[in-house]
Amino acid sequence: MSGRMLTVAATQFACDWDLNANLDKAEVAVREAAAKSAGLILLQELFATPYFCPDQKQDYFSLAAPLEGNPIVARFADLAKELSVVLPVSFFERANNAYYNSVAIADADGAVLGIYRKSHIPDGPGYQEKFYFNPGDTGFRAWDTAAGRIGVGICWDQWFPECARSMALMGAEILLYPTAIGSEPQDPSINSKDHWQRVMQGHAGANLTPLVASNRIGAEPNEAAEMTFYGHSFIADETGEKIEEADNRTATALVATFDLDAIRARRASWGLFRDRRPELYGPVLSLDGASMR
Repeated sequence: MSGRMLTVAATQFACDWDLNANLDKAEVAVREAAAKSAGLILLQELFATPYFCPDQKQDYFSLAAPLEGNPIVARFADLAKELSVVLPVSFFERANNAYYNSVAIADADGAVLGIYRKSHIPDGPGYQEKFYFNPGDTGFRAWDTAAGRIGVGICWDQWFPECARSMALMGAEILLYPTAIGSEPQDPSINSKDHWQRVMQGHAGANLTPLVASNRIGAEPNEAAEMTFYGHSFIADETGEKIEEADNRTATALVATFDLDAIRARRASWGLFRDRRPELYGPVLSLDGASMR
Protein backbone atom coordinates (compact mmCIF):
# COMPACT_ATOMS: atom_id res chain seq x y z
CA MET A 1 0.00 0.00 0.00
CA SER A 2 1.45 3.36 -1.00
CA GLY A 3 1.65 6.13 1.54
CA ARG A 4 1.61 9.91 1.19
CA MET A 5 3.71 10.56 -1.89
CA LEU A 6 5.28 14.01 -2.17
CA THR A 7 7.34 15.38 -5.03
CA VAL A 8 9.69 18.17 -3.91
CA ALA A 9 11.77 20.56 -6.01
CA ALA A 10 15.05 22.43 -5.61
CA THR A 11 15.55 25.37 -7.96
CA GLN A 12 18.45 27.66 -8.82
CA PHE A 13 19.08 30.65 -11.09
CA ALA A 14 21.25 33.78 -11.36
CA CYS A 15 20.18 37.23 -10.13
CA ASP A 16 21.12 40.79 -11.11
CA TRP A 17 19.83 44.32 -10.52
CA ASP A 18 16.96 43.90 -12.96
CA LEU A 19 14.62 43.18 -10.06
CA ASN A 20 11.55 42.41 -12.15
CA ALA A 21 13.56 39.94 -14.19
CA ASN A 22 14.63 38.15 -11.00
CA LEU A 23 10.99 37.66 -10.02
CA ASP A 24 10.20 36.45 -13.52
CA LYS A 25 13.05 33.91 -13.33
CA ALA A 26 11.74 32.68 -10.02
CA GLU A 27 8.27 32.24 -11.50
CA VAL A 28 9.70 30.32 -14.45
CA ALA A 29 11.51 28.01 -12.02
CA VAL A 30 8.33 27.44 -9.99
CA ARG A 31 6.30 26.70 -13.09
CA GLU A 32 8.96 24.31 -14.37
CA ALA A 33 8.95 22.45 -11.06
CA ALA A 34 5.15 22.33 -10.95
CA ALA A 35 5.10 20.94 -14.50
CA LYS A 36 7.25 18.10 -13.13
CA SER A 37 4.53 17.41 -10.52
CA ALA A 38 6.30 19.07 -7.59
CA GLY A 39 3.94 19.92 -4.73
CA LEU A 40 6.61 21.63 -2.59
CA ILE A 41 9.02 23.99 -4.36
CA LEU A 42 12.01 25.76 -2.84
CA LEU A 43 13.41 29.03 -4.17
CA GLN A 44 16.81 30.37 -3.16
CA GLU A 45 17.53 32.93 -0.44
CA LEU A 46 16.68 36.59 -1.23
CA PHE A 47 15.92 35.72 -4.86
CA ALA A 48 14.35 39.13 -5.64
CA THR A 49 17.75 40.87 -5.67
CA PRO A 50 21.44 40.17 -5.98
CA TYR A 51 23.05 39.05 -2.71
CA PHE A 52 23.90 42.56 -1.51
CA CYS A 53 25.56 41.65 1.80
CA PRO A 54 29.23 41.90 0.75
CA ASP A 55 28.80 45.69 0.92
CA GLN A 56 27.56 47.76 3.84
CA LYS A 57 25.31 50.30 2.13
CA GLN A 58 22.57 52.29 3.79
CA ASP A 59 20.68 52.48 0.50
CA TYR A 60 20.04 48.74 0.49
CA PHE A 61 17.70 49.01 3.47
CA SER A 62 15.19 50.43 0.98
CA LEU A 63 14.91 46.92 -0.49
CA ALA A 64 13.10 45.75 2.66
CA ALA A 65 9.33 45.79 3.04
CA PRO A 66 6.83 44.65 5.68
CA LEU A 67 5.11 41.30 5.39
CA GLU A 68 1.68 42.92 5.24
CA GLY A 69 1.03 44.00 1.69
CA ASN A 70 4.41 42.72 0.53
CA PRO A 71 4.28 42.56 -3.28
CA ILE A 72 6.82 39.74 -3.56
CA VAL A 73 5.05 37.54 -1.04
CA ALA A 74 1.68 38.36 -2.61
CA ARG A 75 2.85 37.50 -6.12
CA PHE A 76 4.21 34.11 -5.12
CA ALA A 77 1.30 33.30 -2.82
CA ASP A 78 -0.96 33.87 -5.82
CA LEU A 79 1.30 31.63 -7.89
CA ALA A 80 1.19 28.94 -5.20
CA LYS A 81 -2.60 29.06 -5.33
CA GLU A 82 -2.71 28.95 -9.12
CA LEU A 83 -0.44 25.90 -9.27
CA SER A 84 -1.65 24.27 -6.02
CA VAL A 85 1.89 24.07 -4.63
CA VAL A 86 3.51 24.93 -1.31
CA LEU A 87 6.02 27.73 -1.76
CA PRO A 88 8.32 29.18 0.91
CA VAL A 89 9.09 32.78 -0.16
CA SER A 90 12.38 34.36 0.95
CA PHE A 91 12.27 38.15 1.37
CA PHE A 92 13.97 41.09 3.09
CA GLU A 93 11.52 42.04 5.82
CA ARG A 94 11.11 45.40 7.55
CA ALA A 95 9.21 45.39 10.84
CA ASN A 96 9.20 48.96 12.17
CA ASN A 97 12.87 49.58 13.05
CA ALA A 98 13.88 45.92 12.78
CA TYR A 99 15.05 44.18 9.61
CA TYR A 100 14.99 40.45 9.05
CA ASN A 101 16.02 37.84 6.53
CA SER A 102 12.69 36.03 6.41
CA VAL A 103 10.68 33.31 4.71
CA ALA A 104 6.90 33.45 4.33
CA ILE A 105 5.17 30.09 3.95
CA ALA A 106 2.60 30.16 1.14
CA ASP A 107 0.33 27.11 1.26
CA ALA A 108 -1.20 25.48 -1.80
CA ASP A 109 -4.37 27.54 -1.44
CA GLY A 110 -2.40 30.79 -1.42
CA ALA A 111 -2.77 31.36 2.32
CA VAL A 112 0.34 32.76 4.01
CA LEU A 113 0.74 30.61 7.12
CA GLY A 114 3.28 32.91 8.76
CA ILE A 115 6.99 33.62 8.67
CA TYR A 116 10.32 32.31 9.90
CA ARG A 117 13.09 34.82 10.56
CA LYS A 118 16.69 33.66 10.09
CA SER A 119 18.14 32.80 13.48
CA HIS A 120 21.89 32.68 12.79
CA ILE A 121 23.30 35.80 11.12
CA PRO A 122 26.80 35.50 9.63
CA ASP A 123 29.42 38.22 9.65
CA GLY A 124 32.53 37.60 7.55
CA PRO A 125 34.14 38.63 4.27
CA GLY A 126 31.48 38.56 1.58
CA TYR A 127 28.71 37.72 4.05
CA GLN A 128 28.31 40.79 6.26
CA GLU A 129 24.70 40.14 7.11
CA LYS A 130 24.83 41.59 10.61
CA PHE A 131 24.86 45.05 9.04
CA TYR A 132 21.40 44.39 7.57
CA PHE A 133 19.58 41.77 9.62
CA ASN A 134 18.47 41.46 13.21
CA PRO A 135 18.75 37.95 14.65
CA GLY A 136 15.43 36.23 14.06
CA ASP A 137 12.98 36.18 16.95
CA THR A 138 10.49 33.56 15.72
CA GLY A 139 12.38 30.53 16.92
CA PHE A 140 12.51 27.43 14.76
CA ARG A 141 9.14 26.42 13.37
CA ALA A 142 7.35 23.58 11.61
CA TRP A 143 4.34 24.17 9.39
CA ASP A 144 1.38 21.96 8.51
CA THR A 145 0.87 22.43 4.77
CA ALA A 146 -0.81 20.69 1.87
CA ALA A 147 2.56 19.04 1.23
CA GLY A 148 2.97 17.75 4.78
CA ARG A 149 4.70 19.23 7.80
CA ILE A 150 7.75 21.23 6.73
CA GLY A 151 10.63 23.02 8.44
CA VAL A 152 12.57 25.91 6.88
CA GLY A 153 15.98 27.26 7.90
CA ILE A 154 17.84 29.95 5.96
CA CYS A 155 21.42 29.62 4.66
CA TRP A 156 23.75 30.03 7.68
CA ASP A 157 21.13 28.19 9.76
CA GLN A 158 22.01 25.10 7.72
CA TRP A 159 25.39 24.78 9.43
CA PHE A 160 23.81 24.33 12.86
CA PRO A 161 22.57 20.84 13.79
CA GLU A 162 20.40 22.39 16.50
CA CYS A 163 18.24 24.03 13.82
CA ALA A 164 17.62 20.80 11.90
CA ARG A 165 17.06 18.77 15.06
CA SER A 166 14.63 21.34 16.47
CA MET A 167 12.54 21.29 13.31
CA ALA A 168 12.59 17.50 13.25
CA LEU A 169 11.54 17.35 16.90
CA MET A 170 8.60 19.59 16.01
CA GLY A 171 7.54 17.03 13.43
CA ALA A 172 9.00 18.40 10.20
CA GLU A 173 8.82 15.75 7.49
CA ILE A 174 10.98 17.71 5.04
CA LEU A 175 13.86 20.09 5.87
CA LEU A 176 14.26 23.08 3.55
CA TYR A 177 17.19 25.50 3.23
CA PRO A 178 17.09 28.46 0.83
CA THR A 179 20.69 29.57 0.37
CA ALA A 180 23.17 32.10 -1.05
CA ILE A 181 26.70 30.71 -0.81
CA GLY A 182 29.75 30.72 -3.02
CA SER A 183 33.22 32.22 -3.07
CA GLU A 184 35.19 33.22 0.03
CA PRO A 185 36.78 36.63 -0.73
CA GLN A 186 39.43 36.30 1.98
CA ASP A 187 40.83 33.12 0.36
CA PRO A 188 40.02 32.31 -3.28
CA SER A 189 41.39 28.79 -2.81
CA ILE A 190 38.48 27.86 -0.54
CA ASN A 191 35.60 25.97 -2.12
CA SER A 192 33.09 25.06 0.56
CA LYS A 193 30.67 23.26 -1.75
CA ASP A 194 31.41 19.71 -0.58
CA HIS A 195 31.54 20.74 3.08
CA TRP A 196 28.27 22.64 2.67
CA GLN A 197 26.55 19.61 1.20
CA ARG A 198 27.97 17.10 3.68
CA VAL A 199 26.78 19.11 6.67
CA MET A 200 23.21 19.10 5.38
CA GLN A 201 23.42 15.47 4.31
CA GLY A 202 24.30 14.79 7.94
CA HIS A 203 21.19 16.67 9.08
CA ALA A 204 19.04 14.51 6.80
CA GLY A 205 20.66 11.28 7.96
CA ALA A 206 20.75 12.19 11.67
CA ASN A 207 17.04 13.03 11.62
CA LEU A 208 15.95 10.47 8.99
CA THR A 209 14.27 13.34 7.18
CA PRO A 210 14.65 14.29 3.49
CA LEU A 211 16.22 17.66 2.79
CA VAL A 212 16.10 20.22 -0.02
CA ALA A 213 18.71 22.98 -0.50
CA SER A 214 18.39 25.70 -3.16
CA ASN A 215 21.38 27.93 -3.91
CA ARG A 216 21.94 30.67 -6.47
CA ILE A 217 24.38 30.65 -9.39
CA GLY A 218 26.38 33.28 -11.27
CA ALA A 219 28.88 36.04 -10.51
CA GLU A 220 27.64 39.18 -8.76
CA PRO A 221 29.91 42.25 -8.58
CA ASN A 222 30.04 44.33 -5.42
CA GLU A 223 32.36 47.08 -4.20
CA ALA A 224 33.86 44.87 -1.48
CA ALA A 225 34.15 41.69 -3.54
CA GLU A 226 32.79 39.88 -6.56
CA MET A 227 30.85 36.86 -5.38
CA THR A 228 30.55 33.73 -7.50
CA PHE A 229 27.80 31.44 -6.29
CA TYR A 230 28.37 27.74 -6.85
CA GLY A 231 24.85 26.43 -7.20
CA HIS A 232 24.88 22.66 -6.68
CA SER A 233 21.37 22.78 -5.26
CA PHE A 234 20.42 19.28 -4.20
CA ILE A 235 17.88 16.93 -2.70
CA ALA A 236 18.91 14.34 -0.13
CA ASP A 237 16.88 11.38 1.05
CA GLU A 238 16.31 10.41 4.68
CA THR A 239 19.67 8.60 4.85
CA GLY A 240 21.52 11.73 3.68
CA GLU A 241 22.25 10.37 0.21
CA LYS A 242 22.16 12.97 -2.55
CA ILE A 243 19.59 11.76 -5.05
CA GLU A 244 19.41 14.89 -7.22
CA GLU A 245 22.06 17.59 -7.71
CA ALA A 246 22.45 20.57 -10.03
CA ASP A 247 25.71 21.87 -11.46
CA ASN A 248 27.37 25.23 -10.78
CA ARG A 249 26.00 27.18 -13.74
CA THR A 250 22.63 25.92 -14.98
CA ALA A 251 19.27 27.40 -14.05
CA THR A 252 17.13 24.40 -13.28
CA ALA A 253 14.42 22.75 -11.21
CA LEU A 254 15.29 19.36 -9.72
CA VAL A 255 12.57 17.04 -8.43
CA ALA A 256 12.41 13.91 -6.29
CA THR A 257 9.50 11.96 -4.84
CA PHE A 258 9.25 10.60 -1.30
CA ASP A 259 6.78 8.37 0.51
CA LEU A 260 6.33 10.36 3.72
CA ASP A 261 4.48 7.58 5.53
CA ALA A 262 7.17 5.02 4.74
CA ILE A 263 9.86 7.44 5.92
CA ARG A 264 7.93 8.13 9.12
CA ALA A 265 7.78 4.39 9.85
CA ARG A 266 11.50 4.03 9.15
CA ARG A 267 12.28 7.00 11.40
CA ALA A 268 10.28 5.45 14.24
CA SER A 269 11.83 2.00 13.88
CA TRP A 270 15.40 3.31 13.71
CA GLY A 271 15.11 4.56 17.29
CA LEU A 272 16.94 7.88 17.00
CA PHE A 273 14.14 9.82 18.64
CA ARG A 274 13.24 7.04 21.06
CA ASP A 275 16.78 6.96 22.49
CA ARG A 276 17.38 10.67 22.88
CA ARG A 277 18.49 11.85 26.36
CA PRO A 278 17.47 15.52 26.58
CA GLU A 279 18.41 15.69 30.26
CA LEU A 280 22.07 15.19 29.25
CA TYR A 281 22.16 17.95 26.65
CA GLY A 282 22.57 20.91 28.98
CA PRO A 283 25.91 22.02 27.45
CA VAL A 284 24.11 22.73 24.19
CA LEU A 285 22.24 25.52 25.97
CA SER A 286 25.48 27.38 26.76
CA LEU A 287 28.11 29.14 24.67
CA ASP A 288 31.09 27.65 26.50
CA GLY A 289 29.89 24.07 26.93
CA ALA A 290 29.21 24.42 30.64
CA SER A 291 26.29 22.24 31.72
CA MET A 292 23.10 24.16 32.39
CA ARG A 293 21.54 21.42 34.53
